[in-house]
Amino acid sequence: MKVDVLLGLQWGDEGKGKIVDVLTPDYDIIARFQGGPNAGHTLEFDGRKFILRSVPSGIFQGGKINIIGNGVVLDPALFKAEVEALELSCSDLADRLYISRKAHLILPTHRLLDAAYETRKGSGKIGTTGKGIGPTYTDKVSRNGLRIGDLEHNFDEKYREALARHEELLQQMGFEYDLAPLEKAFFEGIECIKRFKLIDSDHFINDALRNGKNVLAEGAQGTMLDIDFGSYPFVTSSSTVCAGACTGLGVPPSRIGEVYGIFKAYCTRVGSGPFPTELHDETGQKIRDLGAEYGSVTGRPRRCGWIDLVALRYAIMLDGVTRLIMMKSDVLDTFDVIKACVAYEINGRETEDFPYEINDSVKPVFAELDGWKTDMSKMQSEDEFPEEFNAYLSFLEEYLGVQIKIVSVGPDREQTIIRYEE
Repeated sequence: MKVDVLLGLQWGDEGKGKIVDVLTPDYDIIARFQGGPNAGHTLEFDGRKFILRSVPSGIFQGGKINIIGNGVVLDPALFKAEVEALELSCSDLADRLYISRKAHLILPTHRLLDAAYETRKGSGKIGTTGKGIGPTYTDKVSRNGLRIGDLEHNFDEKYREALARHEELLQQMGFEYDLAPLEKAFFEGIECIKRFKLIDSDHFINDALRNGKNVLAEGAQGTMLDIDFGSYPFVTSSSTVCAGACTGLGVPPSRIGEVYGIFKAYCTRVGSGPFPTELHDETGQKIRDLGAEYGSVTGRPRRCGWIDLVALRYAIMLDGVTRLIMMKSDVLDTFDVIKACVAYEINGRETEDFPYEINDSVKPVFAELDGWKTDMSKMQSEDEFPEEFNAYLSFLEEYLGVQIKIVSVGPDREQTIIRYEE
């Protein structure tokens, strides 16, 4: 069997949680492979809204195993709060949610360091969510991190060593803080983690594949936030591309099957960083309002703009996408004209290649298409799509070179239309 991968192709917030929930019935195991609690996945069904931070989005489909993989960084305090909220709907949570021993822990002082580093950067700040993600991955790479498996091996000693190292850094930066409440919540979260099954997820997943189980790997953030290939330095601290599923779960590249790439019918971004198609006018605000473009975890308003096909085609190349999924198509229902960036103009020359660096010299070149001016939110099959929307889909597929398999026309799991049925 193969591991199918589902990931975002833009700057995050593409709607991955909903699609994982929709696809979960076809899989035995859902495994989150990177990122931390800054990545909120929103799901809506039965008139209710759920926000997941670290737990895979397949948790609401009964009988499925959900794994927090080794590439994830886990905040015990936030995990405890997430578990308590989920247990109101998932009574068998402890039986279906497993945690990799190799996943790294976000310590209270990681959050403090995150705030301290961001404060020192001043106007050059990245726009971090302050959840301690970056400092945790820094400790991981520098071989100073604490892992879930350390809970079974001299954890108190290892924690004290890490605490002393972090506090020395905080003192050097002159950062004032109150550690006590953070530590209290942290250790309460540690007790919550101990309720769950800790596994060697690399062995577990590969054994499952050998035994004919279907596995879906769930990514967080988006390809354009990848630490290597995103709009550096305004990126996240982990590998958000398809290759990250291999290192984040311990599966070889030969085990990768379908790669589902998710994108919005337009484009959004949170925090600092380049955004060539950003709209600073009434159109941008209209997209924000119609799309409810506010962070599911942070509540921050997202920057909005037209779809960027240069960046999107670059992401498809990096990820080896085999199927595309377009989200929030209904948000553009009322627009007379839909724009799509098909090239960049850089110093007077046009290019369709994503450049080494995006700065103020990069100008989007737009194609314009007719809007469909039709409410699509209640449509249930592609036979109902208006002619102009079909033209938009065909335009995207021709430019991107990959079929759009699924179209979302609203936030609920039922507002999902599957095209090109085999």
